[in-house]
This record gives sequence, C-alpha cells and structure tokens, in this order.
Amino acid sequence: MVDDEPQLRRAMRSTLSAFGFIVDDADSGEMALDKVREDRYDLILLDINMSGLSGIETCRAIRTRSDVCILMLTVRDRAEDKIQALDAGADGYLTKPFDVNELLARVRTILRRASPVVSDSSTVQLPGLEISFRDRSVNVNGRVQRLTPTELKLLQYFVNHADSVLPHEKILQAVWGPDYGEEVEYLRVFVNQLRRKIELDPSKPQFILTEPWLGYRFALLSEVPS
Repeated sequence: MVDDEPQLRRAMRSTLSAFGFIVDDADSGEMALDKVREDRYDLILLDINMSGLSGIETCRAIRTRSDVCILMLTVRDRAEDKIQALDAGADGYLTKPFDVNELLARVRTILRRASPVVSDSSTVQLPGLEISFRDRSVNVNGRVQRLTPTELKLLQYFVNHADSVLPHEKILQAVWGPDYGEEVEYLRVFVNQLRRKIELDPSKPQFILTEPWLGYRFALLSEVPS
C-alpha cells in the first residue's frame, strides 16, 4: 500500500490484514521503489497524488524492473487520468472514496489474472513472433520483452480465439471480469501496449487487428491491412 496519508495506510493495512492478506506499506514513491528492489510482492496499491515522486512516475519506474500487479487509487475520475494510469503500466484503477467490498473484488480479480496461465501450448510460433506463456515473454525477431499479467491474459485470450471477431464487451469480461464491459479505454490502452511489444510496426499491426465499431481480431497468419 503506497500512500502519503498515514491514516489511510493504517486503515487499509488493518482491513486487508483482516481478510488474510500480508500487507506492507510505503509513504512515498521513493520508498516504494526501495521496497520493490528488496522484496517480492503480488500486488501494489498505488495512490496517484503523492508529494515527491507521483504515483504515475512510480508506476513507470516499477514497470522498468517488475511485472508485479499494480492497482492505482485516486480521487481523480476523468477518462484522461485513467488512460494515463493504465498507459504507465497499471493493471487497474479505482476511484476514492471506494467501498471495501469493491476494493476486495478488484484485488481478487487482479490476483486471479496473475495466476499461472493455462494454455493449450506453452509456446506459440507465428511469423516473426514467438510467445512463451510459461515465461510471460514475447520474442519479436530476437527482441525479447516481458509481459505484465494483464497483457499476458489478454494475449492468451486473443490467441485462444484467433481469427474470430471479439467484441469489446466480451474481451473485457473475459480478461477483467464479469463486472466490466463499458471500460473500452482499458482495452485500447492494453491493446496499444501489446502492439508495441509484439508487432514489428505497431502503427501497421499484423496480428492484433481492429474491427471498426466492434472489437478486435487476432490474425493467426499475419496479414498486413491494405
């Protein structure tokens, strides 16, 4: 739990501990980065508005060294803020004030996405692209990049439903959970992140293709749109 408000950190630590979670906390982004270097965590609850290193800056810095799950907490509720948080590498976004049950639901959903992925094949070979679900990585012509848990879950869903047109709502509910469906901005951000990692030219995707007004399609045999 990373927040510069001590009362909130104490309350969150008490609440989450009561539900069986082992909780550590930090009062700044700088302290959070030190802790991430020293220990391994399953999930980071990260406030956006902090003095010193902001939550967005902290999130980006964590992403350079770890694929740990990150849930951003903030009083901001603008679409631009959500997109900024997700683009920085967050797996989800929750607006303050929030209900404890809503927080617990989000935490459990994100942790389930981080569980080991079951796939028909641990490695998928495509023209110029190799996906290793076991290693949470992709290899594009020798350039290897790690995937975050949410990116991995999304890519697995695309691969398992290759060559099918997948509506936004169906993808969101399959990857983020049944309570999702309207958060198309989530999907756009993560699709863009995946394209940057798996496509030779993200501006001209060969694998993750947009189906206008509907959703996306993963092309099993790479095809360049005309």
